[in-house]
Amino acid sequence: MRVTLCSLVAVLLTACPATGQTPTPVVQANTIFAGADGKFEAAPDTAVLRLDIAAQQDTSRAAYDHAAAAADRVRQVIKSNGLDAKDLQIGFYSVQPMYDWKNPKHKVVGYRVSTNLTLKLRDFAKIGGIIEQTADIDDMQNQALSYTLESVDAAKAKAAEDALHKARNQAAAVAAAGGRTLGELLYASVDVTQPVILAQPMVQRAAMAGNVAAPAPTAEFTPQSVTINAHVNAMFALK
Repeated sequence: MRVTLCSLVAVLLTACPATGQTPTPVVQANTIFAGADGKFEAAPDTAVLRLDIAAQQDTSRAAYDHAAAAADRVRQVIKSNGLDAKDLQIGFYSVQPMYDWKNPKHKVVGYRVSTNLTLKLRDFAKIGGIIEQTADIDDMQNQALSYTLESVDAAKAKAAEDALHKARNQAAAVAAAGGRTLGELLYASVDVTQPVILAQPMVQRAAMAGNVAAPAPTAEFTPQSVTINAHVNAMFALK
C-alpha cells in the first residue's frame, strides 16, 4: 500500500516529490492520497461441469456415430436428473483424420470425432450423481468440475468496501503522524477483479475392488470459495 501526504500553506496547488523518472502528480493542497487492496470471499452459486467426448474409428461415419451415441447418453443422464437437455452447451465439434506417421505416405488409418459439453448447475446436490453416471459412458474422455459466482455484484461491493476501509485507515495513520486529522472522502477510483477458477479434471473411471460403490468425487466436500479482489485509490481532505 502507498500513502502520499501533500499539504500546502501559501499556495493553492503543489506537487508531491517525484522518485526517479516518475512524473510528478499535481494535487490539491491539504489532501492525502491512499491506495489499498481489499477482498471478499463468497460461496459459489454455480457449478460448471465440462464433459469431453472423443471417438476414434476406421471411418469418419463410424467415429461420428460413436460420438453421437455418447452425447445421447449424456442427454439421457441430464433428463434423468430432472434437467433440460437444453441446459447443455456445446463448445466445439471437430473431425480429424488420423495418420500413420511411420508410413512415408502418411496413410490415413482412422478418424477422430471430438466435442465438449458444458453444464451449469445451481443445485449442487445433483453434481455427484451426474459425474458418476456420465463417467461410465463409452468415449467419455474427461470430466472437469469448477465453481463460479455469477451473482457477483454484492460481492464486488463488499470487496470495494474492504479496500476503502483499509485505505482510510492508512491515510488516517499518516495524517495523525503529521499532526493532522483525516477529513471527508473527496475522490475514489475502484478496480474490481474476479480470478478465474480453472476446472479440475477428474479420472473418468476408477477400479473398485469387489464392485463396492465409492462416494461421488464431490461428496461431503465444500465447494471452493470465490475470491473477489478490489483496489481503491482514494483522496481525503485534511483538517
